[in-house]
Amino acid sequence: MIKMSKILIIDDDPHICKTLVEIFKRMDHGVNYALTLSQGLDKLFSGNPDIVFLDVNLPDGNGLEAIDVIREHPFPPEIIIMTGDSDPEGAELAMKSRAWDYMQKSGSHKEFKFSLIRALEYRQQKQSNTREKQIKRDFIIGKSRQIKRCLENVSKASNNDVPILITGGTGTGKELFAKAIHENSLRHQNNFIVVDCAALPEHLVESVLFGHSKGAFTSADSEKTGLIKLADGGTLFLDEVGELPRVIQKKFLRALQEKKFRPVGSKTEISSNFRLVAATHRDVSKMVKKGLFREDFYFRIASLTIEIPPLKNRKSDIPLLVIHHMNRKKELFNEFPHELSQAFIDDLFGYDWPGNVRELFNTIDYACSDAFQESMLFSKHLPDHIRVFNIQNRIKKHNGVVEHLAPEKTVPVESLSLKAYIEKMKHTYVTDLMAFTHGEIKTACRLSGLSRGHLYSLLKKYNITNS
Repeated sequence: MIKMSKILIIDDDPHICKTLVEIFKRMDHGVNYALTLSQGLDKLFSGNPDIVFLDVNLPDGNGLEAIDVIREHPFPPEIIIMTGDSDPEGAELAMKSRAWDYMQKSGSHKEFKFSLIRALEYRQQKQSNTREKQIKRDFIIGKSRQIKRCLENVSKASNNDVPILITGGTGTGKELFAKAIHENSLRHQNNFIVVDCAALPEHLVESVLFGHSKGAFTSADSEKTGLIKLADGGTLFLDEVGELPRVIQKKFLRALQEKKFRPVGSKTEISSNFRLVAATHRDVSKMVKKGLFREDFYFRIASLTIEIPPLKNRKSDIPLLVIHHMNRKKELFNEFPHELSQAFIDDLFGYDWPGNVRELFNTIDYACSDAFQESMLFSKHLPDHIRVFNIQNRIKKHNGVVEHLAPEKTVPVESLSLKAYIEKMKHTYVTDLMAFTHGEIKTACRLSGLSRGHLYSLLKKYNITNS
């Protein structure tokens, strides 16, 4: 049974808004509407609508481009796109952006009712499933939107047995997510076998994976069980699968499909009921195009893909990660406790972290070691390359501010209309605001006096990230 829900309509046509309000109120739902995108985002972030009916062409923006902004909501609604145009590309973009539906405004009242009912049924089911299953996430630290999305995918992956491909940069924690999939699956009581494909000598790869019989080659003085067999009933994790030789990919493909294989030098096939989770920091789809990776193997191992975000895209998780790591150091090694100065924290936020979470943890280790028994960590305790990076960034931003204060040196005032000049200043202000607050939306809103929805619309308009 569909419960009473909150509906938000964002459309610049008052007639359409009022018509939909009447339809949905007769269905016993709470309904609100806005005639501009900025007003709609204000109402979205000041409330918690379950469903948003979103127009594409709005006076102050494109609805399709606002989908990512709407997804920033702590409890993102289901989005139903409305358009007066027949645009197949728009429909494709809407679906790729995970909109629930894409409707013509010329559709009947019945079509709008059915779309709303189906979206609400899905939403209630999703919320019910979320409440029912709390996944184990040992050592996966973070509350950012990106991490929550990854954990949703972990939950989905743990409920089935299809092969999973985890992608992400070095140091993002791909093995932790692979382990979480295993621990939340029905296979959790059996082995989780890790294979580092990048560390395997090419002449031993086949033997390590498939095992070998006695006398299969010169140094094979005894029979050896392969890692695929050791993963029987459990999970086999192929880390850096992009390094697996093509000839092994072909043989592994059959083992994956048939759950049977022949050890090196053996005449007898053996079976292994394993679940495959693979990971790589490389773009395997590009490797396929270059002939460096088998296409059939790629599609087989990537039934579901989970992309782990780089740390620079989820900087809001840095404090949680630092606290977790320092508490762990104290627990495991009884290390001298340190407090963090504001300057130290600012420099952690300022750096881009190409080595991701692993580099962050190594940096904390370095800083604690450098401080030794000093109680407070300061910027001087950070590695030199991080301090240099942040100092250079501050110099660039300072030079940028000087240029903004004297725009006639780069863009003469007389060459800009008043509207264009004001727009340039607004862009500069929002850029500097987000840099000053390190992307913290709540702080930025408090300092600027902007509503959360208005700030998000400006960030989207000027293509400014809040990380």
